Parts: sequence; structure tokens; C-alpha cells
Amino acid sequence: MPDGWQWDPTLFQGSAAYYERGRLPYATGFAEALAGSLGLDGGGRLLDVGCGPGIVLLPMARYFTEAVGVDPDEDMLAEAERRAGHLGVSNARWVAARAEDLPAGLGTFRTVVFAQSFHWTDRDRVAATVLRMLEPGGALVHVSDLKDPVAEPVVSPAPVPSPAPVPSLAPPSSPAPPYDRIRDLVRRYLGPVRRAGQGVLVDGTPGGEAAIIERAGFEGPARLVVPAGEIVTRSPDDIVAWAFSRSDSAPHLFGDRRADFERDLRTLLAATAPDGRFAERLPATEIRIWRKPPG
Repeated sequence: MPDGWQWDPTLFQGSAAYYERGRLPYATGFAEALAGSLGLDGGGRLLDVGCGPGIVLLPMARYFTEAVGVDPDEDMLAEAERRAGHLGVSNARWVAARAEDLPAGLGTFRTVVFAQSFHWTDRDRVAATVLRMLEPGGALVHVSDLKDPVAEPVVSPAPVPSPAPVPSLAPPSSPAPPYDRIRDLVRRYLGPVRRAGQGVLVDGTPGGEAAIIERAGFEGPARLVVPAGEIVTRSPDDIVAWAFSRSDSAPHLFGDRRADFERDLRTLLAATAPDGRFAERLPATEIRIWRKPPG
């Protein structure tokens, strides 16, 4: 959990409706690659901690008997359930709880996933609890965008075929979304220190997750990178949704100035791309896998 910050239920308040549209997807084929690496056979249970609207859980659910999504934001869970119905996923269920509430009577799991959510938790406590909830040999999995492509070699737990490349969907002449200028606009409205719920993150979100997970008794990690790189077209509505999907610019933070912020954001986007088309390259997906020791 970030130093000097305490969790509160407004962390992503109002963001659920914008999340799927605003966030770039994980790499095509990440679920298949992860299932191959873990040797999944359709049995066992999956737990997604901080599942949000089911971005990771829903494509992974078919590899398990049951998939359980846990999130403290009930709007996120409602959106996840809506998406599950739309996608025909019938073996998922959703539990309103924080990671610190685990095990919460949920039982034992073959795989526990954190998709860019572990840093919001009491990490030592949660890692130790997850170790107890896993089957012997079970996996704790962390999924994120690849931040540093040359940081270290890729080590895959099992041979996994790369997904087929996806053709470019945007002309090279389209500008990238002006994320730095959007962040400057957010700071003008919300102040220079990053907001998070009712608090602020003076030093940002913490790192060093590998050491914490290993300290809890896990072995690993193995590292898998699922390539991406295709270009997608983004609209102004997509970029507005990106802003409102974030904890540091969630809709409620703007109070009665929300409409003013959105107006200024759309003005910025129109000045950057008068035709309303932005080009963005999808990042690769990085997956790290730790194992509970067998026996």
C-alpha cells in the first residue's frame, strides 16, 4: 500500500462505466498464452483480486471450473457481471470485498491473479493470505502492460505460440493522444500531487512487489511477455473515458467542476487532432508467475 495513504471506497468511484472503453486492452492472446504457461486443463478455480470490470477474469474463465472476481467497488462488479452476460460467461461470480478481507470464506484456488491491483493492497498481508488460499503448486499471477521492454530477458514457463499479428487500424499520420498535456490539465484542476480517493500519493504507487511476494514464501517468478504492437484508432470519447477510468482523475474528484474539466479536455483533444482520430500502439503484456511450493 502506498506510504502515507489509506484506502477508501472512493478510489475508483464513478470510473466503472469508462474503464473498458478508456483502457487499452491487453495483448491479443494473453489468456491463451497464460493458460499454456500454467498448464491449465479446465479444472480448478481462479480468483481475480481487484477484478474491476472483468478485463482479465472473463477471457480466463473458460480455463477453469469456476472464476471468482473480488473488488470493493460494486459498480465495477455490476459492469463485470453485465459483460459476463454479454460474452456468455456462465461460470463467474462476483464478490464485493477488499483484498485485505481475504480469505473471506472463498475456499482454495489453483490460480490467483492481480492485474495491476496488488500495489493498492497491504501487500505483505495479502501475499501471505494468498499463499494459504492456493493449492500446492498453485500460481500467483501478476498481469500488467510491459513498461520496460529491455529490462531483462523473457523466460517463459512453457512454450507458447505468439498470437497472429493484427493489421494496423490507424493511419500513421494520426497523432498520439496528448497524455502529458492531459496530465497537466488534471493537475491544474486537482493540484500538483496525484489524487487517489480522498487522499494523495506523494511518492506515487510503490514498487518492489517481487521481493514482497517471495518473502511470503512463493517461488519464482517466471516471466512471460505476450507481444502486441498493432496500431489502433482512438476517438476523443475514448480518451475522455481513459481520463475518467483512472484513480487520479476519477469523475468524483472534480466535484462541480467536472463539466468544465471535460470541456477543457475536449478542447485540447480537438486542437491536437481536428479530425478526431488518434493513433496509439498497443503495449505488450507482461505476466509474472510465482508458485506455491508443492507439498
